[in-house]
Amino acid sequence: MLQASLLCALSATALSASAETVVIVNKANPATRMFSEQASQFFLGKSAMFTPIDQAEGSPIRADFYHKAADKDPAQVKAIWSKLVFTGKGTPPKEYSSNAEVKKAVAADPKAIGYIDKSAVDDTVKVILTLP
Repeated sequence: MLQASLLCALSATALSASAETVVIVNKANPATRMFSEQASQFFLGKSAMFTPIDQAEGSPIRADFYHKAADKDPAQVKAIWSKLVFTGKGTPPKEYSSNAEVKKAVAADPKAIGYIDKSAVDDTVKVILTLP
């Protein structure tokens, strides 16, 4: 029984590790491509050109995004935002609890930028970056 549970857990980990995260914008946004360094700037408070839409704190996709786009772990991201909020220099991105909610928020705001699993992409948003 324990072996079966362990095998299931490992399979789920492998599945989530193989999923691709994509950065999305509103279809009306003129951006067509972006580098990961550029995308991370919006999510770390270094640029206000876009309105970042974040996944829920503690979610695997959020950890994956910050690791791949900014080379930061969740604790580092939290520390960056704590400092920005404390000094009055920024407000952290609004968080949503699912790919569908992030996609809906991005589709509703021409200035929004978010990230979701590639499998959740449809014609309501535009992909500008794929993080392998």
